[in-house]
Amino acid sequence: MAVAAGTDVRPATRLDAVSYLQKPDGVEVTLGFDRPPSLTGATPSPALLPAIDIPALPVEKPPSLIAQAVTSPTALSPVVASGTDRSRSVRIPRVTAAPKLEEFMGGDSRHPGARVSDFRQREPGDNIPASEDTSAYLSYDSENLYVAFVCKDQPGMVRGRMSKREDIGGDDSVSVYLDTFHDGQHSYVFTVNPLGIQLDGMLADGRKEDDRFDTVWRSEGRITPDGYVTLFAIPFKSLRFSNQSAQSWGIALRRSILRNNENSFWPYITRKQNTFVQQMAQADGLEMISQDRNIRLIPYLALTNSKQLDPGVPRYQTQNDFRGGLDSKFVFRSSLTLDATINPDFSQVESDDPQVTVNQRYEVLFPEKRPFFIENINYFETPLDLLFTRRIVDPEFGARLTGKLGRWNIGVLGIDDRAPGKVIDAGNSLYGDHAKIGVVRVQREFGKNSNVGVLATDREFGASANRIVSIDTRLRLSPRWYFSGQVAHSEDRSYDKKFNLIDRSGSALLASLSYSDLHWSY
Repeated sequence: MAVAAGTDVRPATRLDAVSYLQKPDGVEVTLGFDRPPSLTGATPSPALLPAIDIPALPVEKPPSLIAQAVTSPTALSPVVASGTDRSRSVRIPRVTAAPKLEEFMGGDSRHPGARVSDFRQREPGDNIPASEDTSAYLSYDSENLYVAFVCKDQPGMVRGRMSKREDIGGDDSVSVYLDTFHDGQHSYVFTVNPLGIQLDGMLADGRKEDDRFDTVWRSEGRITPDGYVTLFAIPFKSLRFSNQSAQSWGIALRRSILRNNENSFWPYITRKQNTFVQQMAQADGLEMISQDRNIRLIPYLALTNSKQLDPGVPRYQTQNDFRGGLDSKFVFRSSLTLDATINPDFSQVESDDPQVTVNQRYEVLFPEKRPFFIENINYFETPLDLLFTRRIVDPEFGARLTGKLGRWNIGVLGIDDRAPGKVIDAGNSLYGDHAKIGVVRVQREFGKNSNVGVLATDREFGASANRIVSIDTRLRLSPRWYFSGQVAHSEDRSYDKKFNLIDRSGSALLASLSYSDLHWSY
């Protein structure tokens, strides 16, 4: 099952126009370029195989809200950030009743949420007001964070389809980004199209958005004569955050208008900096929210009975099959998650998309789609892709601990695999044995958006073993300059077709220096 380290030579040079200069007369001239440094080196095989605070403007309260303010200090009138307001903070009020989509259909909402409306472009312009008027209202209660978008648009110009979940790449959309630990490193991403179809994922600075993350939340959307309205309800139980009584999160809101190739944000997020999460606004006012007693147990039982005709006898043969198991989740201190499984059931996982294997000189790698391995997989990721969980075919027992303690990110995985012992002849001493797999990942954040981490993996089956040790870092040299590097070494002892042990090893080195501003990226 282990694969030896090999050499992967990938010279990479390209010249791309990536930015523009906007003249006073409105003419845009493309003049940027993007030339990533080439990388040639030995790559070990994947280990398993793989602000300025603006005070709130006075808003007249309806009598019902005045009564709430008397009995509940957190039931406040909207905090408005609009027009030329450049505030990079917002105080989210607590509400006694969940908002409804209909409350925002008429335009001006009387819902006591914090209102922001100064959305500014990041693409194609930079710091240019959004081409269409956009407002968002934020509030929360003991269970959910609520975000409602009111998006104005020209009649008949909204792009929104009733599609399957996460298939909204061709639609207009709005998004909520939440840096729940306010560390400037990672954030959740929640996106809906004008009809409320969902997409969620994780975003880490220096990496592409990862949409493998899936969690439970609610959304609604409706196209109106002058645009569309959407409503997010994000349960706190679907998020991980510190156990402080008063929370301070990073937050950003985005609207995408596809026909204009436009992405507009609140707060203003510029391409002049080589970062995204670091530029989010600060969200305060979240108090007395918790995930205590967040325990989930999901047992399953599958029974099958089949009768088939055996033409060689002839007679009918009856076959019975039984399968049962348990998936469980325990959340500690609101930030550590323990997932445990016994005989997990993957029968409901989406099937793999077809791939062409004719004249293929290398392995086909199918993407991981099993929920047990997808959730919080970002805690195990490194610049070089060293962990490929599809190698774990048929586990019987498994446990994974992931989470954040202060500025430490922790990921631990222990699991077995019955598959290697099933492909061996019954007379072999390894028949029926399980492979034992362990992974440990620890990352320490420091400074502003810098980190260093280590990864260690071990897979053992009989006398064979595959091990990798790695250290990696991402350093913020300035708002525009970042350095990324990684050193990894693999040791592999595996059986050949005659069950002789063969030893192999390999090392890899990755170094990357990146620069990005409004007109240039390198």
